[in-house]
This record gives sequence, structure tokens and C-alpha cells, in this order.
Amino acid sequence: GNQKATHSENSQGKKSQHAEEAIFYMNCRAAYLTVFKSSLENIKSKEQLSLVLQQAGRNPSQKTINKYWTSQTTSLNFDDFCAILKKEKPATKNELLEAFGKIDTDKSGYVSHDELCKILTTRGDKMTWEEVATITKQADFNCSGKLDYNKFCELYLTTSEQCCKVARDRLEVDPRLRQQQFGNQTENSSEGITLPVSKPSPRISRKTDHKLAKGDSRAPSRPSSAQSGKASTSTTVTAGASSSRSTKLIIEPDTMKEWQCAQSKGCFYLEEDGEIISHKYRLHLPQRSAVCITIKPLNIPQAEGKSCHWLSVDTALFILKENETQENLQLVSFTELQSKEMFGWRGELGSGIYWLLPFTTGCRLRKVKTQIPGEAKLVWRDEDGELALTKEFRAALMDIFETIDLDGNGLLSLEEYNFFELRTSGEKCDQEAWAVCKENFEMKKNELTRQGFMDLNLMEANDRDGDPWDLWVTLLSLGYNKALEMTEACPFVIDICAERCKPRIKAISLEAGGSQLSRALCRSVVNKGEAKVLDGSENIIIHTHKSSSRITSVIENKSENKVIIHVNNEQSKNCLNNRGLTVFAVEVAPKSMMVSQHVMPLNEQEEWIYSCVHSLV
Repeated sequence: GNQKATHSENSQGKKSQHAEEAIFYMNCRAAYLTVFKSSLENIKSKEQLSLVLQQAGRNPSQKTINKYWTSQTTSLNFDDFCAILKKEKPATKNELLEAFGKIDTDKSGYVSHDELCKILTTRGDKMTWEEVATITKQADFNCSGKLDYNKFCELYLTTSEQCCKVARDRLEVDPRLRQQQFGNQTENSSEGITLPVSKPSPRISRKTDHKLAKGDSRAPSRPSSAQSGKASTSTTVTAGASSSRSTKLIIEPDTMKEWQCAQSKGCFYLEEDGEIISHKYRLHLPQRSAVCITIKPLNIPQAEGKSCHWLSVDTALFILKENETQENLQLVSFTELQSKEMFGWRGELGSGIYWLLPFTTGCRLRKVKTQIPGEAKLVWRDEDGELALTKEFRAALMDIFETIDLDGNGLLSLEEYNFFELRTSGEKCDQEAWAVCKENFEMKKNELTRQGFMDLNLMEANDRDGDPWDLWVTLLSLGYNKALEMTEACPFVIDICAERCKPRIKAISLEAGGSQLSRALCRSVVNKGEAKVLDGSENIIIHTHKSSSRITSVIENKSENKVIIHVNNEQSKNCLNNRGLTVFAVEVAPKSMMVSQHVMPLNEQEEWIYSCVHSLV
């Protein structure tokens, strides 16, 4: 009886989820078709992207637009648009009121027109005086030189919903629009829905290069039972518990004690939309040499009772050789040897410049909603009324310093500090500003000390008269939660040892992996993995590569048409994938390949079974 009740509840839950997904997808199409004649048309400019997002009830800033439309982007399609809407949630009334509440310090419910105009014309996406005037002249929410922001928020949300409703109504009454589908898919089965979910960032160029094109992830467009008549292939891999799995030792001290070594730290950071960014490195080898390269999570000693959440995160490095241009990088290899939490590669490298691209699957570094009992206190006032940093905040700052001190010399150079600044504020500190820091905070050899870093954060608290808002912005951007636990970041350390020369490693950027990492990842799976042709469709190949701790599958589409592949993991046991879905679908562009999924054991101490069916929709 209990089992039936549970099954019924699960069934109802799935139906409810499907209903929500159907509404979301309908809203996507309705908004898109208010701007374009067909969902097959592409977005060709930033202006079009902004307009179509507004039609979907979003109010994108220029920063948001630039996030999805970079110098490499030539166009975005309907699938991209759906994925963006998944990431960019519409503002809620509470969020709007909270934003106004920061201006309305006396909590009167009003903001003066002068203060509003000053903020809107000088901060963020700056508005003109005329644009602000159109807001302040509206009688519905203005009186006596003040804006009633409660009324303004209500009207804003009502207007936004009305726009979406008009678009939906237009879709319903126009049969021509209602029948349009995305991509090359035929009419949807009425029994199912189509849902775009997370996918590689639109930062990757839209130009099809017949090597790797972007993909989109979708929930099944029809029930899994309907997939059986389609071209499909299944893959099953059984892996033992980690305790019984033999590991290959990477570092052999006796044979490597005379080798010359270099080291650099770095960090994976989880973005709000689930994307992962990290440092990227350039490695210089003066001459040909045997080389050992390793990466592992950075173990920072924690106070009693606190654990390093990130130590279970998987890490890897892709090694690429730089040729004539930075864009033309050739995959050499990746770190597939494993010893506990360390991954490494050993081999011979010729002299020259190499790029090291860190990678994590996202199986274990992901957004997790946890209940935080209370917000940690960051500052306090002593008996004299002077501000001081709390013990807990100082400990977190020491860990942050340890993470951003990339060369591990106990000091922060301007370059190291600028990676910190770019991550927390989006801006860089120039030589002039660094000179000001030198005058006010402790430095050695033109590098910031730990104490100087502490004092800099204390100054920031004093600038806000003890308001910790800016300090929390810094902490949250570095992966900390309100309990001062680093849950959305994974610091790591890279070691390079060379037999015949002194290797040099330098962090070059802090950004998403992009197309270079995607190509390297797909190519490594194709080179090392097992290939299976989809039964009944010789142009679709599923490549599966199993390492000691994870399985990655890549879909290769050799055909001239875009295809949608349904992916079903329902028979897998004790598995965790990077998509967060048991059943989903991916869209693969013509003459391209893309990652279907990464899979790892949920519990490493137990056997895990990867059983996946890929089928053509």
C-alpha cells in the first residue's frame, strides 16, 4: 500500500513537472514569435536578443546581453533563446522591493525623484534624464516628488505578465504559429512536451566549423515507450566500488627526485546559471623533456567541525600544443591516470608553448539548495566602537588568500590580485591604484601580504560603516554560502615536473572553458572511447569513454541535418550525471559532435552501473 502511494505521488509529481515544462516552452515560443516570423529564424544582433528577452518578461541589462552575445557570436537560434530563459529568471516582486529598499534607507516606501534620477543616470545601464522622466511623470505611482515603489513594482509585474499573455493568446488563435516547431523536429506528440535545459554557454561561436558545434538539451518530446521504434543503441558499464578499484601511481619519487618542478594554484567557480569557469594556463618548456603533470583539489586545513566540501570534486587537465595561433591548438592528451583524488599524465613533450585547460564534469560541483540556519556575522565593534573582523570571517579570508595566491609564495602580486578583483567586482586594479594600496596596506616586494589583505577587507567594511553587503558580494562570488562554507567553488593545485628543463607555468585568464575545451573533451572521448553506431542510422555514432572514476559519452552527427537524440538513464544504478536529469534529449547540429553527459558514482564505496539508451527522436 505504501509503495503504491509513493508510486502515485511520484507519478503526480512528474505530471506536475511536465505541466510546468509545457507552460514554460509555450511561453518561449510565444515570445519568440512576437519578434520573428518563425522559430527557425535566428537572432542576428544584440538588439534583437534584448527585444525578444523583453517579450518574454525579462529586463536584461547590458551585462546580461554581453554574457550571451560575445565578439565570437554571429547568431543565436530558438534553442539558445530557450536555454537563456532557463538561466535568466524574471525578477520577483520581493527582489524588486529589496533593490528599492537599499535606496529607501528610512523604509518609508518612497524614493525621491532626485535620488532615483541620480542612481538611474549614473549606475549600471545608465538611463537618460528623459527616460527617467517618463517614469516619474506616471501618475499611477508618483506623488509630491516621490515614487511609490510598491505600486511601481506591482504595475511593472502586471504589465510584464500582460505582454506575455498577449503573446500566448496570439499563439493560440493563429493555427499557422501553433504548428511551428523548432529545428527539424516534426509535429510534437500531444502526449509529451519539449523542454530546453542547461547546455554549453552561448559564448561559443555560432559558426559551424564541421568539427564541433553547439548543442541543446531537451526533455523527451514524447514518452520513452515511443522511442523503441526509432534508431537506438544501448551501453552498459559496471564499475566496482573505489575501494576495490586499483589505482595507478603517477608520481614515483625515486625516479623523479632530480626533476625540476613548477606549481600553480587555481579555482573552479560555479556561476549563477550553473556554468563553471576556471583559470587557464600557459606552460613553457625550453626543450624536449619527459614530463609529469598532475591536478588535484587543494586541501586547505579547516577548523574543527568544518570540512572541505570540494575535495570530492573531480578534476582534470587537457594539454594542448600552441601552433601558429592561439586559436589553432592541438590536443596532446589529458590527465587520465589517477591516484586517489589526484589525476595526472606522464609522457614526452617537445619544446614550445602549451595550454593547460582545467576541467570538472559538474557532477559534484553544482547548485544545491541547502537550508542555512543563520547568516554568519562578518564584523563586530569593540569596546571603543571600532569595527573588527569576526574570527569566522578572518578564517574565511585566510582560505581565500590561500586560494588566490596562485604561486604559493605567501604574497599577492598585482596579477594574482587582479584575478580576485575580476571575479568579485568585474574590474581590474591598475598600477596607479596598486600604488595607493601600497601606501595604505602592508606589502613586501610590491606584493600584498596576508595582513594587508585583511586590512583591505576591514577598510571595505569601514567604508560602509559596518554594513556587510559588499563583503557578502565578494564571498558569494567566491563560492561561499551565508554560513561561510565554500560550496560553489573548488580550489585546485597543478604540479608540473620535467626531467631535462625548468618548466614555467602562468595563469592567463579566468573564464569558461569555451570551444577549445569542448573540442578537446570531444576529441579525447572519440580517440580513447568505444564507438557504437545507432542501429538504423549509420550517421549517428555514440562514443563512450570510461576512466577509473567517470564515464563520458559524446554524440557524433555525420549527417547533413540537425538531429535530436533521446537519452534514457533509467536503468543506471548509483549514478550521478552532470545534467541532473535521468531522461533528457540533446540536439546535435549537422557535421558536429557534442558531449551527451558525464556520469560518476553517487556513492563511491558501492558498485555503480551505467546503463544508457541513446535513440533518435
